[in-house]
Amino acid sequence: MSALPPFEHTPIDGILPTVNQIRASFLSHKTRPLEFRITQLRKLYWGLNDNQDLIVEACKKDLGKSQFETYLTETSWCMNDIVFMTKNLARFAKDEPAPDIAFTNKFFGPRIRKDPYGTVLIIGAYNFPIQLSLGPMIGAIAAGCTAVLKPSENAPNASAVLQKVVAESLDPSCYAIIQGAIPETTALLDQKWDKIFYTGSVNVGTIIAKKAAETLTPVTLELGGKNPAIITKHADPKLAARRLLWAKTLNAGQVCVSQNFTLIDREIVPSFLKEMKNALEEFYPQGPKKSPDYGRIVNLRQFQRLKKMVDESNGKIVLGGSMDERDLFIEPTVIQVENMDDSLIKEESFGPLLPILPVTDLDEAIKIANEVHDTPLGVYSFGNKQEMEKVLSQTRSGGASLNDGFFHASIPTLAFGGVGSSGQGAYRGKASFDVFTHCRSVTTTPAWIEGMLDVRYPPYTAKKQKKFVGMSALKPNFDREGRTLGWWTWMQGLIGLKSVVAVVGKS
Repeated sequence: MSALPPFEHTPIDGILPTVNQIRASFLSHKTRPLEFRITQLRKLYWGLNDNQDLIVEACKKDLGKSQFETYLTETSWCMNDIVFMTKNLARFAKDEPAPDIAFTNKFFGPRIRKDPYGTVLIIGAYNFPIQLSLGPMIGAIAAGCTAVLKPSENAPNASAVLQKVVAESLDPSCYAIIQGAIPETTALLDQKWDKIFYTGSVNVGTIIAKKAAETLTPVTLELGGKNPAIITKHADPKLAARRLLWAKTLNAGQVCVSQNFTLIDREIVPSFLKEMKNALEEFYPQGPKKSPDYGRIVNLRQFQRLKKMVDESNGKIVLGGSMDERDLFIEPTVIQVENMDDSLIKEESFGPLLPILPVTDLDEAIKIANEVHDTPLGVYSFGNKQEMEKVLSQTRSGGASLNDGFFHASIPTLAFGGVGSSGQGAYRGKASFDVFTHCRSVTTTPAWIEGMLDVRYPPYTAKKQKKFVGMSALKPNFDREGRTLGWWTWMQGLIGLKSVVAVVGKS
């Protein structure tokens, strides 16, 4: 196996020339042809394939990820995205006819053209350093953009491998990686971009949105959230325990869509805790610390942040709780808390902490979930069909998984994104193409239709206005009280269509 490449900060004075080169390539129209985009994606596929061993080693060093987890959530995810995109790109990029066009407007050939935004900046995150960097990059390439990628410095080994893959696979005049931390990111944000795509924390997302607003740059923000899980007394405690434990032990809980806290009916708490203990022993027979399948906290700063949250909690640890600072290990820890002011709930933990708050019933759970003023990235409800539907209809979130933990976020062709404080915009599947694409409305006015257009030219007369009304007015199918009208409304519409045809004929 080759040695891991070193992580090196990009010189600050090299950032502007790189950005200018990437922008010049877009303005040269090099990335416009579909053949170019597909070729770049195919080369990226093989770059990932040929460097899988290095990616596994890098993710192990950065996050303690197992080979299986790295394949599942990093390399195979991106490689499957590429295959999906190359198979469907021609269809995604094709002009679309404008929907619901009035009869008279059809003569102008209204259509929607798919244009790339331009030169884009992508800022990745450390928890899934390959997927959350290359996922948006795949969409940018497919859309015909040029791009600069800034991976997370908190996963330095994975970022260095990313740079190797991109440099060996993609056209360097169109795609580049800038390595670094706050100074390098600040220098990048000082440039004018056509789109910024950021994945990370709410605090940094707010800074990026403010900076982008200075130049009216559109942004897509994939942020975190205080995601609630809700377990009613009708839920299967074994199922809920296994699935929520999985959601909080994948990547040692460093997952933006995992539940931040669980609101659980008091009646089911004992059986849920029993099943949680059973599931933990089943997943990690020798204990999480000795398991090759359980990851580590990314760095000391994040470890100490999580430890502080536990130390300041007024709750009772009912399962787990062991920590090892030297190994950056935190055991999956279930803590029963008494209220929403607890330190484990006030902030997003982003780690293997599972606070539970007993409630009286589903109505109380929904009320508490909605009183958290941050709109979550996900909501996870366990109960009967009617209860899960009630949670959907009375809460808000970027996405939702019923009877599971964040399964909706594991489907690569399902659009993924937040709402409100959990982000804006979506990607994955076709949405990855759409998020970097401007839908450009286009019409073509034929010369022969000039006679019909004379209504738009001054001087304006009553005759012209009458003609325009006949061409454009739509008949309502409702009365003054907002009630839907009967069959005679359809007849009025038919009469109106006949008058339009007559007006066009006279033109």
